[in-house]
Amino acid sequence: MANRLGGVIDRDFDARQVPFLQALVGVPSDNPPGDCAPHAYFSAERLKDLGFEVECHPVPHSVVGQYGMKSATNLIIRERFGDGSGPVVALNAHGDVVPPGDGWTHDPYGGVIEDGRLYGRGAAVSKSDFATYAFALQALREVCTDLSGTVELHLTYDEEIGGHVGPGWLLSEGLSKPDYVISAGFTYDVMIAHNGSLQLDIIFTGRSAHSAWPETGADAIETACRVMTALYTYRDGLSEHRSAIEGIDSPTLVIGTIEGGIAANVVPAQAQFRLERRILPDEQAADVEAELRRVIAQAADMPGVECVVSQHLLALPLVPTEGQAPLIKALQDAAEAAFGERIAQKGMPLFTDARIYSNWGCPTVLYGAGPRCLQDANGHRANEHVVLEDMRRATKVVAGALSQLLRSEAA
Repeated sequence: MANRLGGVIDRDFDARQVPFLQALVGVPSDNPPGDCAPHAYFSAERLKDLGFEVECHPVPHSVVGQYGMKSATNLIIRERFGDGSGPVVALNAHGDVVPPGDGWTHDPYGGVIEDGRLYGRGAAVSKSDFATYAFALQALREVCTDLSGTVELHLTYDEEIGGHVGPGWLLSEGLSKPDYVISAGFTYDVMIAHNGSLQLDIIFTGRSAHSAWPETGADAIETACRVMTALYTYRDGLSEHRSAIEGIDSPTLVIGTIEGGIAANVVPAQAQFRLERRILPDEQAADVEAELRRVIAQAADMPGVECVVSQHLLALPLVPTEGQAPLIKALQDAAEAAFGERIAQKGMPLFTDARIYSNWGCPTVLYGAGPRCLQDANGHRANEHVVLEDMRRATKVVAGALSQLLRSEAA
């Protein structure tokens, strides 16, 4: 069976799958600004060209606007095998991408191929897995006639800002309830866990004054600096706290944005910054937030300055569960058959949409097209790319894993 699936994938790879990915990379879907519905409808047409029935689910503007986006339409493909009594396996990849930024040597929307690598924003994260999952499913329906169950493709558009408009909305609206989920990942490991993210906004309000008499004011930036110093000291101690899961080291903390003041000769009455603290799968989010708030409150105790802390984002970690076992085995077996390597199971320090499915009770792992680590693909950096041979391998592995998952239920 693996040879037959692999033969179909090889047959279509250069002529159809690679141009499919090039076309998707060629249509911008940067988030922000998050006007992603046009890419969804473009993708839907390309998927219909492959013979799939595509459901387009526009997310209401009230929901989209709540998360700072302009438009989002999520896509679902449902392919039923046999009598459909077997499991529902969902494959989730996201089409929104971070803006390209500077430093590219190739057009970020060009889909240029050089030395076996396809370059472009989203080529690795994760438009490549639109192609991986679609062509794995196409091979499965051509070759496998003795399966039972349903494969769904969930192609969503807000992973870069939290996933609530994508998988979170699909699940909350009751549009899908999968038994298993494979989310976009990389070719050489099955990812069973990842970090979460806590982002806090810290706003300081003091009292302005002329710089000739600064003692008559209350300096919001000075207080912000004291708090940042305390947070950096706290950050330095995080290296002592290590996760028990391979691939995930220690928590991190970054102060990512800061602003304040109105002029050089005015004591600043306003200052604010946003921080992110990554949460290990071994940690409790509530404990992490309480600890941060204590550090901030102690350092912010300055006369005349008020400090208000609010939560901007909480993305819980993906935590390993026993329910992942069939997914892990199916992917490892399929990888061994496809390219002779029994891939490892690991965690990663990113956070992704996978945790949304898991937190809804769906056993979830990450697997897809990509290198051994995100840095090798220049993810979120200039010259992002996917090695085409990795995408070919991942497509074969996903097809083989789906065959095993649906066949075991039929048997």
